[in-house]
Amino acid sequence: MRQEDEIVASGQQLAEQNVRTFATWVASKTDDDFRAMASRGVLSRVEVAKECGFAKSALDQNPRIKAALRELEDALRLRGVLPPAVERDPDAPQASTVREPGRLRAAQETERLRRLEQENAGLKAEVSELKRTIERYAVLRDALSLTGRLPR
Repeated sequence: MRQEDEIVASGQQLAEQNVRTFATWVASKTDDDFRAMASRGVLSRVEVAKECGFAKSALDQNPRIKAALRELEDALRLRGVLPPAVERDPDAPQASTVREPGRLRAAQETERLRRLEQENAGLKAEVSELKRTIERYAVLRDALSLTGRLPR
């Protein structure tokens, strides 16, 4: 047997092992587990691959896993675990999707807003102090101009 044949056999064996691992993983999950890993109407491919212990690419490159995942999602849709699939008309113009910021992004935005509000309050205090200083010098300038001592 050549080394290339061994590599092919190992790849096929790995693919078969991944199919068995995926089937075992599916059997071990409840509807609530699947509901928790739903993202945009489908199961999160990253989470599925991580929990199964293989690369995310195996979900797309292994035709048996790909078909099994599609069947699983269809069954979950029938049971109401996942929302119904949306059919898209290829001729219809695509509406721009506005993504809601995630929790991390929302926390970052909240922190940024807090910092900006603090900076704004500090700048307002500085502006009012400078206005008082200018007012004081305006009174001195007026006094000097009345007495004729204002330099030109």
